[in-house]
Amino acid sequence: MGEVVNVLVAVAVVVLVVRWATSGIKDSSGTPSASAVLGFRPKNVTPEMVETVHGMFPDIPSDNVRYDLLRTGSVQLTSNKILERGFLPAPPPAYYTIYPRTAAPTAPRQGANLASDSNAAAGSSKSKKSQNLLTRYNLEGRTSGTSIGAAPEEAGGKSVWEDSAEKREAALRERKARMILAARERLLAQQAKEKEAA
Repeated sequence: MGEVVNVLVAVAVVVLVVRWATSGIKDSSGTPSASAVLGFRPKNVTPEMVETVHGMFPDIPSDNVRYDLLRTGSVQLTSNKILERGFLPAPPPAYYTIYPRTAAPTAPRQGANLASDSNAAAGSSKSKKSQNLLTRYNLEGRTSGTSIGAAPEEAGGKSVWEDSAEKREAALRERKARMILAARERLLAQQAKEKEAA
């Protein structure tokens, strides 16, 4: 029994020495290894993994996504981290010595329809900046002298589950309109108080 333990310890020591000797600071080409530069052993990351996460969260830079995927090796863990924190930390400067910066993709990823939809949305967003909520939801006629007078919590009204989808949609539109009008009233009241105080 004692000899088996000695053999196992000897094998473990040999494996550790071989791993230590082969994972040196520099690889055979003379450049620093990724694990030495990053401070951890990077996982295998495919461009599809980066595109998957970047497709779900387009506001997160691709380099941040790739760096976190190198750490976790999992699209799910990276996505959960974004959902919990709302961001991913930027990679350290040493990351860019191994992985050069990625430029923003110029070609459409999903096809021509996606590009035309995004261009149309970008063009219409400029015109929507001058548009307010009252014109967007056609509530101009409901603003003339009407006072909702409800507390902010009650502005949307109590929701009731309707029988048909059309009734539910109409009820949702009405609640949205009441909430917009209540928010407008609160804003006008706040502006009036500020004018009186000044």
